[in-house]
Amino acid sequence: MYRIVFLLLSSLIVLSCDQKEVIKLPYYNTPDFTPLFIEEAEVNLKIPHTIADFSFLNQDNTMISQKNIEGKIHVANFIFTSCGSICPVMTTNLKIVNDSLSKNSDIVFLSYSVTPWLDSPSVLNTFKNRNRINNPNWHFLTGSKSKIYDLARKSYFAEEDLGFTKDSTEFLHTEHFILVDKSKRIRGIYNGTLSFEMYQMLDDIKNLEKENN
Repeated sequence: MYRIVFLLLSSLIVLSCDQKEVIKLPYYNTPDFTPLFIEEAEVNLKIPHTIADFSFLNQDNTMISQKNIEGKIHVANFIFTSCGSICPVMTTNLKIVNDSLSKNSDIVFLSYSVTPWLDSPSVLNTFKNRNRINNPNWHFLTGSKSKIYDLARKSYFAEEDLGFTKDSTEFLHTEHFILVDKSKRIRGIYNGTLSFEMYQMLDDIKNLEKENN
């Protein structure tokens, strides 16, 4: 439903840029993912929600934190390497976006493990290599389960309303990809099992890059 609403509203709110239509993306401020179209001057007042600070190890045993994505657009998703259902499809689909943007150092991909007690840096490194992912800006992250789950549910709204009140005792499993702008605000939500939504994400990323330019 949120995708239908977004497409209907975004078709009405466009800005002219070099005679090309640039869609003004909505903001998502609550876990029900209601799209909010806000004028630039009102964003700080009306969109208080941002992604919280974090610090986790990646597949190279390097600490990745909010500092690594400061001023950059990023895409987040939540997987586990032993998943045999939707995770392989999600990784394959995210590669569609990655392959188009792998040379753009201002776009970061963060794949958080929801089984961090199993997915050590070395396991994540093997997973990344097995999937032939060479982009240094795509990080597979592991660390404290409670911190990852809290970040997923409270910051990224990974499971929408249903997950917002859950804690780390309840398993996290979601097909969502979350697009976050340079100011750490959520600007897009996509079904990671659907390849056609990756092309929508690519378009949305291009529009985000044009904001404030």
